Amino acid sequence: MEAPDFELSSNNRTLQKHKATYTQIISFGFLVIIVVGAGLLSLPISSKDNTWTSYFDSLFTATSATCVTGLVLFDTYTHWSVFGQLVILLMIQIGGLGFMSVITTVSIFMGRRISLHERKLLMQSAGNTKLSGMIQLVRRIFFGTLIFESAGAILLATRFCPEMGFLEGIYNAIFHSISAFCNAGFDLMGKFEPNSSLIHYQSDPVVNLTICGLIVIGGLGFMVWNNIIKAKLDFKHYSLHTKIVLSITAVLLISSTVLFFILEKNKNFAGLSTADKWLHSFFQAVTPRTAGFNTTDLSSLSESSSLLTTVLMLIGGSPGSTAGGIKTTTFVVLFLMAFASSRKNNNVVIFKRRLSDDTLKRASAISSIYLTAVLVSTFIICSIEPYTIRQILFEVSSAIGTVGLSMGLTPSLSVVSQSILIVLMFAGRVGGLSLMLVLAENREPVALMRPVEDILIG
Repeated sequence: MEAPDFELSSNNRTLQKHKATYTQIISFGFLVIIVVGAGLLSLPISSKDNTWTSYFDSLFTATSATCVTGLVLFDTYTHWSVFGQLVILLMIQIGGLGFMSVITTVSIFMGRRISLHERKLLMQSAGNTKLSGMIQLVRRIFFGTLIFESAGAILLATRFCPEMGFLEGIYNAIFHSISAFCNAGFDLMGKFEPNSSLIHYQSDPVVNLTICGLIVIGGLGFMVWNNIIKAKLDFKHYSLHTKIVLSITAVLLISSTVLFFILEKNKNFAGLSTADKWLHSFFQAVTPRTAGFNTTDLSSLSESSSLLTTVLMLIGGSPGSTAGGIKTTTFVVLFLMAFASSRKNNNVVIFKRRLSDDTLKRASAISSIYLTAVLVSTFIICSIEPYTIRQILFEVSSAIGTVGLSMGLTPSLSVVSQSILIVLMFAGRVGGLSLMLVLAENREPVALMRPVEDILIG
């Protein structure tokens, strides 16, 4: 009687070993959207001159849109037809919210029951730590997205409609509102000048502040929204995650705004009024995390401002949001780990809560993976391209941080370099650690404890 039970247990372990993990399913889902989207963009109907676009160029654009990055090989307005622009917009929306959130939303409206497996997929996709309340969270994500994007579109329409006409103004308002909320950075301002982003509206407070507001709200994360809705404005009752996200977001925005004002007020911002200088500084502080719009020529930034922008791009937004980067919480954990280590303290404490060892290990792993990818990619591209390390590091950081800011290099890079950027954009959206786990999650740990020995550090 024992043999059949053993055989069944062995078979179950074999099936479990070969079963796709949640991370693998999510990664594959993004990959399918990119491949299908690239196929649609390559069709003649997607280009303004009604000709075929090479599949590689379409693949780059589809990856950038789905991974809400914003790096482009062609100006979105001058190259893509309305059909092509709508395909890009759809990929931005799906990529920003996560395809599982979109699928679940459709299922809810169709009255279909959400299975336990789908709830677990949704939990992984939304960056949640609890399975309970996932359907309610999806409803809040959907209605919250609809409210914020609609409000943004209405505000932008007040500026676009008088200048572009009613229908074109409404279309542009909706496109840029979705692109900003999803932290994508795609724009249709090529009608004024190709690849000019929002430079045409650089001194317009309504456009600037609306875009900034959408970027910040989209980059806070769905779990933060949910927590704020439940606890209202009572900071004491926020979760530790929400407290950290709100605090570090405020610190980064304020400090970087002041730094950009100091660094650029006598260069790029010279001749502007004090109010416009602060507006430009605030926009430049917001957009690297991780939206990709710009109101200033990035190639003309000072060396210090360029480095500051690169650092902000690598930090990115918050977990479970539409933004990329190593994430704000990871940055905070790394800083606190260094501070605790310098004081020979084994406990990392913030807001009277001690962080788990697993959290510390994940933060170290994520930052190590991102920095290694940035350094290796920068080294390879530098060896085959005739550009400075500053320019290439900027593009690489923009790709892996899913930002989309560019010094204008991307279209002129070789196919090899553009392929590296495609991989970086995909890794940045799925998550560096998640992408590594795609290849490693089904491996059984070795049941062997090696002897411990110390080495010199530092």
